[in-house]
Amino acid sequence: MTTESLIRILTLVSLGGLLFAVGLRLTLSQIVESLRRCRPAPLLLINFAGVPLLAAGLARLFALDSERSAAMILLAAAPFAPVVPVFARMAHADLALAAALTTVFPLLCVGGTPAACLIGFHLTDEHAAIRFNATATLLTLSAAIALPVGAGVLLRRISPAAGRRLLRPIEVAAEAAGALALVFVTATEARAVLATGWRPLLAMAILSEASLFLGRLCARGTEPSRRVLALGTSNRNIALAILLALDNFSGGAVLPGVVANGILLIALGLVHVAYWRFVRPGKDPPVVYETAPSLPGTAE
Repeated sequence: MTTESLIRILTLVSLGGLLFAVGLRLTLSQIVESLRRCRPAPLLLINFAGVPLLAAGLARLFALDSERSAAMILLAAAPFAPVVPVFARMAHADLALAAALTTVFPLLCVGGTPAACLIGFHLTDEHAAIRFNATATLLTLSAAIALPVGAGVLLRRISPAAGRRLLRPIEVAAEAAGALALVFVTATEARAVLATGWRPLLAMAILSEASLFLGRLCARGTEPSRRVLALGTSNRNIALAILLALDNFSGGAVLPGVVANGILLIALGLVHVAYWRFVRPGKDPPVVYETAPSLPGTAE
């Protein structure tokens, strides 16, 4: 088994497990409630058009080559990382909103991410050198996202009790697979990751901070809600970007670039979490929610 095959398997296990859990939890009322507490049209426009456009502009401004531009845009096209609810809890943000939006956005990525990639790639200086198959990506995301979610919804309908028993073990296994995939790809591509250079990382840092500001603009109501949208818009889905890099850019500097930029996003996210938790906790008292919405039939 090749290194790329192992990384692909771990990434698919991570995404599939987390999305299966999404299917076990997702209800129409959660979707409606999460969208009611933000401005959905600006939020979608910013995440699937604004951030990729900004990434393409920064890639041109910093004169990044085609591979480093592609790495940046792949992350820009994958909003709301699974780590957002964890960050939201640590930052005294609205955990219920974070959990709901983090379950909704993967479904939107099926069509939104390929479109966002096409927008971003087309506007880079090196777009002619970037080989991106939007049709294949759409099929990959349909299988990697829609099938696990559908399986989770089906199991919840057939046997809610079994869904409740499996939910947490599946989440733990998926999170472990995701962490292992990131550690493994970082270790195997360590030299290329370290060779990313300061210009791509500076461009990514600027993109992250600008995305955080834009996300806050989409919130309605309280500071905890603003923090959720800021964290979700600035923290992109590394596992999804890795999968797209493996499918479209085998070899070269794209995969290491995704990893280097992804690690930077996690670090910046932790900086903001620490600021909101310790320096500026805010006027609104922390709101305590369950770690995730309950399954139907779960006792409150």
